[in-house]
Amino acid sequence: MDPISVLVLLLTIFVLAIFVGFEIITKVPPTLHTPLMSGSNAISGITVIGAILSAGLQHSALTAWLGFGAIVFAMINVAGGFVVTDRMLSMFKKKD
Repeated sequence: MDPISVLVLLLTIFVLAIFVGFEIITKVPPTLHTPLMSGSNAISGITVIGAILSAGLQHSALTAWLGFGAIVFAMINVAGGFVVTDRMLSMFKKKD
């Protein structure tokens, strides 16, 4: 496969992932957002592992920086997911 075909394939997968993500977020009822966020955190964990591998292999400076950026964004997603989940679970605690 030539590099242009690979780029078009990867962009197609990226656009489809954006579309599927948008449809899932808009169609899921609010009561299921916490389990969905937990699943998103698990996927972000996979992203973190892949980004660490990409940044650590250092094929080029670009891959190292892209890996670093992926680590930062995935960790923001993980931390945000934990904050949102904690806030939602605190809504179910009994207030004394």
